[in-house]
Amino acid sequence: MMNDDEHPPVIDIHVAGPLQLCTLAELAPTGCREFCLGGGDWPLRGFVVRAAESVRAYVNRCPHQRYRLNFLPDDLLTDDRRYILCAMHDALFEKDSGLCISGPCLGRSLWALPIQVEAGRVLLAPGTDVQALIARHT
Repeated sequence: MMNDDEHPPVIDIHVAGPLQLCTLAELAPTGCREFCLGGGDWPLRGFVVRAAESVRAYVNRCPHQRYRLNFLPDDLLTDDRRYILCAMHDALFEKDSGLCISGPCLGRSLWALPIQVEAGRVLLAPGTDVQALIARHT
C-alpha cells in the first residue's frame, strides 16, 4: 500500500483556468503518472498513460471491484509496459482504450477521463464538470 508521503500530486480543483494533470516530460515514453483531483479523504484518483503516439487518462479504479489498480506510486503497467495492470487481481487493460483483455472484468473498461494535450501539458478537457466526476467516481 502507499504510504502517506507517497500520494500522487493533488490538483487544486478551485484554480482558474485549465487543470493540468501532468506534463509530457513527466511521462516516460511508455510510462504513466498518477494524480488526485481535489483533496480531503475522497479525491478522484486518476492516471495519465502514454499509449503509442497518444496520451490517455483514466480513473484509477478497476471495474471489477472498484479497488485502486496499484499499490506503489505510478506502478500501473506490466513489466514490459504494454498493458495497464490491476495489481489486486492481475487484470490487464489496453492502454489506448482501457478495455480489459484478461482477468475477472474481461470485456469491461476503465473509466476514461476527457483530456487534451496543449503545449506539452496534459490538461483536463475544458468544460469538464470536475465536481460531477468526483461525485461519480469516489
